[in-house]
Amino acid sequence: MASMGDSITRGFNACGFYVDCTSRSWSTGSTSSVNSHYLRIRGVSPSLVAYNDGKTGAQVADMTGQAQQAVSQRVGYVTILIGANDACTSSESTMTSVGDFEARFRSAMSTLTTGLPGAAIFVASVPDVKRLWEVGKDSTAARTAWSAFGICQSLLANPTSTSAADVARRDRVRQRVADFNAVLARVCGEVATCKYDGGAVFNYRFALSQISTWDYFHPNTTGQQVLASVTYAAGFGW
Repeated sequence: MASMGDSITRGFNACGFYVDCTSRSWSTGSTSSVNSHYLRIRGVSPSLVAYNDGKTGAQVADMTGQAQQAVSQRVGYVTILIGANDACTSSESTMTSVGDFEARFRSAMSTLTTGLPGAAIFVASVPDVKRLWEVGKDSTAARTAWSAFGICQSLLANPTSTSAADVARRDRVRQRVADFNAVLARVCGEVATCKYDGGAVFNYRFALSQISTWDYFHPNTTGQQVLASVTYAAGFGW
């Protein structure tokens, strides 16, 4: 199997300061406490090999390259979690457009379905990034990290502001994520071997305790474990 995606799939900040921690990835990780898709499937298929093709910082534009990598690995199962970095950018104006998001995702899916005919493809919805603001806006540590590291400023700039402009901006960023998810659902639905999570990840109401205290943005080990459970339950039911 192979996982495609961004820093979430790489387990970034799940076991150390600003480093990938692929062993704790929700999809292909080997850490028992996370209980990834890989470990669950390996329970019934001991010969399963897992490849983590994700890349920290990846956007949907990087998915065709990752798909080519998965094709070269000749895998039978692929997970995809992408889109957070297309909405979480330096400013609202630099977010990926919905049209470009769809074109890029279609390209990646075409690469997969052509190169791996019959492979099962699981597509997770993009998390509700506005939830991050909701659970972290009252935390001084979270606000400090968001500002110091320039994290998701399209959404998290001016986190304590209640001005109409800032409220509207946050809602527009959340809507962009919802629009991305509609694309994921539609394109996946056109492929017989693809399963979309039905919005399970987007609808999950995560807590601040499930977020890394290194940056107050990425899932910690507990967050990765929950992500594994939520996505697996919404998947193929193996």
